[in-house]
Amino acid sequence: MKIQYLITLFGLSLLAACAPQKQEQPQKSDDTIPVKTMEVTKEEFYPSYSVSGQFTTEDESVLSFKNGGIIRTIYVREGDAIKKGQLLATLDMTEIEAITGQAEIVLQKAERDYNRAANLYKDSVATLEQMQNAHTALEIAKKQVANARYNRHTASIYATTSGYVLRKFAQEGQTVGPGTPILQINGASQGKWVLKAGVSDLQWAAISVGDKAVITTDALPNRSIQGTVTARSEGSDPMAGTFWINIRLSGNSHPGIASGLFGKAQISTSHKIPAWTLPFSAMLDSERDKGFVFVLTDSNTVKKIPVTIDHLADDKVIIAHGLEGYHRIILEGNAYLKDGSTVKVVQ
Repeated sequence: MKIQYLITLFGLSLLAACAPQKQEQPQKSDDTIPVKTMEVTKEEFYPSYSVSGQFTTEDESVLSFKNGGIIRTIYVREGDAIKKGQLLATLDMTEIEAITGQAEIVLQKAERDYNRAANLYKDSVATLEQMQNAHTALEIAKKQVANARYNRHTASIYATTSGYVLRKFAQEGQTVGPGTPILQINGASQGKWVLKAGVSDLQWAAISVGDKAVITTDALPNRSIQGTVTARSEGSDPMAGTFWINIRLSGNSHPGIASGLFGKAQISTSHKIPAWTLPFSAMLDSERDKGFVFVLTDSNTVKKIPVTIDHLADDKVIIAHGLEGYHRIILEGNAYLKDGSTVKVVQ
């Protein structure tokens, strides 16, 4: 029994001797990180912006009937070419003709009553008031006839311009209300094509009417079209939250362009703006118009700050806001930094 106890004690001692010894690791202090910096100064330049949007025409419109009713005939289909003044659709005229006929009968009676009252007034049988009342009734009847005839005219839709039918929203036999969209047309045959593009508030402030643009679209590969900014919105779109501009295409003939096609434009602005210019290596975690950079706050400490990107130009990043009050930015070594890191500036 004693021998067994000694053997067990020897085995435990052997295991303890063979077990790896846990060594104390010395705590490391944050090393000073070598970085390269550059001075940032504001410069004035002509910015160039890349925008995108859809092609449309300046006279694109949605046509509808003034009054409701049953659609009798739609004479065109989607994609049809149309001429200005061409009859496009009509309502069933049964009710409208009845109202017009009733107004005309009332007018005939009002004319007879007025003539009778006028003759009686000449003979001193009718009073002046009676003759004036008859005249008022006659004028009211004339206005009712004019209104009925106008409603009869607006029961038909005519093309307001020469172009194409883009969409047909209703069908024959359908009952529609006043102002219900029936057809959408444009004046494409007039060559008034525009690219309607959404822009940010910074772009909207820099772009002016008259600025030149170069337009491209996947529908016309290897081809560019010259354009000019002809209009810009005075308020933002409540749905998208962006502003819009119209870029009119130069020339009158643009085969291959259709309403709704996607296009891009590179706009060269005519006004200088002050901004900071940085190389790509200085930017961190950039997404859309936001990004981060490290700036030198004193001789050996850095700070991570957010910046607003205006646009990209060649191999540079144009910064619109965020660098106010800072003079040096970290150019190299920023991938190893965090906010408050201690650095050593090297040449």
